[in-house]
Order: sequence, then structure tokens, then C-alpha cells
Amino acid sequence: MTIRLGLACVLGLVMATIGSTAFADGGQTATLRPLCTDRPTKSTSPCTVDAGHVQVESDLFNVTVDRSGGQTTVTWLATNPTIKLGLTDTLDGEINLAPLVSVRTRDRSTGQVSRVSGVGDLSLRLKWSLLGESGGPVAVGLSPYVKLPTARVGVGNGAVEGGLIAPVNLNLPAGWSLVIDPEVDVLKNAANDGRHLNASGLLSLSRGVSKTLTLSAELWTDRDFGPGATRTQVSADLGAAFIPVQASNWQWDGGVNFGLNRQTPAAQVYLGLSHRF
Repeated sequence: MTIRLGLACVLGLVMATIGSTAFADGGQTATLRPLCTDRPTKSTSPCTVDAGHVQVESDLFNVTVDRSGGQTTVTWLATNPTIKLGLTDTLDGEINLAPLVSVRTRDRSTGQVSRVSGVGDLSLRLKWSLLGESGGPVAVGLSPYVKLPTARVGVGNGAVEGGLIAPVNLNLPAGWSLVIDPEVDVLKNAANDGRHLNASGLLSLSRGVSKTLTLSAELWTDRDFGPGATRTQVSADLGAAFIPVQASNWQWDGGVNFGLNRQTPAAQVYLGLSHRF
């Protein structure tokens, strides 16, 4: 039932996408704001999609290697689209569902291998731009989200979870940009006996090195206040984004994330593509 709900929501948003193209015509392209995505790296930008337009941001592939807890787990995402619909010039609605997630786990002490795959969890999000959508040195947003359990056990944890991100973007001298992303989440306890808080944050520094290429470097940390054990993850993330001069509604991107402690996945590598309609 939950998987059907997730797929139904995706279908509904696709239908909304088709309908929205009726008033998101090519004549408006010249008046659109510069393309702004939540990729690459883990950062969330305060920017929203222009009213009446649809933006798709997706991994083409994404692989994560985690060597914690005596196991080596390799997780593959075969695409991971986020579809955004501009509701107003300062508010958009977003939906994310990975159609195929593959998880391979190997116990390093016994050599035993297990595999599980299926559709991922469904995430629904709003993003509201509070300041700076039309330009300026500072931009601030709010982005509440909820995750619905459309994934099978082993791919997801079978729980409704949610949280709030408050992204801040600072335009610095010499073309540099700094994103600060404080986030708080309410997550399921591992023992399935309640909920607990999780807090994360990052500093993401980026700069355009040409008219088409932007490079990013990021430090990310996450603190899980689960009962009985607090877990801290830290990573250093590098990303690059390419927007062609003659196709300013397209973006290619890629990146790699390096875990800086044993509780963080050792590495994550991804390649992505975004397009605004």
C-alpha cells in the first residue's frame, strides 16, 4: 500500500508538470532567474523554482561505501529524481523518490553477503524563500520535509520521519559564495520504541571558475541523539557543476564525499543532471 501511495504521488506530480507547461512557455525564459539547484554536495540552497515552472534534479548514478559496524555496505541508486514545482516566486513544492535502490552488505568477520533492493522512501518538501530571492548579499530560506516509508525493510526503516532545514546563502567578495545549512530532524529509534532528535549542519564554499563551471568544497557533520548511544558523522565533500552557455536551463554535476571518521560512510561518488522546464 505504501509503495502504491508513493507511486501515485509521483504520477500526480508528473501530471501537474504536464499541466504547468501550458503557462511556462519559452517566452518567459528570458525573465527567469539564473538556474539554481540543490546539487552538487549535500547543501540545500535557499533559492526556489520560478512560479509555474518545473525543475528536475537527479542523480544519474550514486554509490556509497560504508565500512562501519564490522560490515561493508555498498548502496547504489539508479537515478534519484527530485521534482520541484514553482508555486509562487518564493515557494516551491518538491517530491523525491528513488525508483531503484540496491543494498549489498558483507559481514567482514564471517564473509556472509546479503542483498536487498527496491524502490526508495518518498520525501515531500516545501521550500520558502524568506529573503534574497531577487538578489542581494544574503538569502535565507525554510524547508520543512516529511519522509514516508515506501521502501521495503533493508532499503528503508519503515518509519515516517521529518525535519526542518534553514539554509542561508552569503555572497562573498571575489565571486565566492557560502551556504550554511542548519537542520533538525525527528527520527525513529533503532529499537522502534519512539522518536529522537537528530541535528546536522554544513559549510559549503563555492566559486565560479569560468562562465560555465562552478566548484564547491564542503564540511558536513551530523549528530544523532539516539537513546543509549550518540553517533557523530563528519565528511569532506567536493563537487563541480557545469551549465552550458547556450543551454542555461541544464546543469551537469558530480562529486565525491569522504568520510572523516569511522561512523561516516567511507566514500560516496555521484553524477547528476538537472533541467528546468
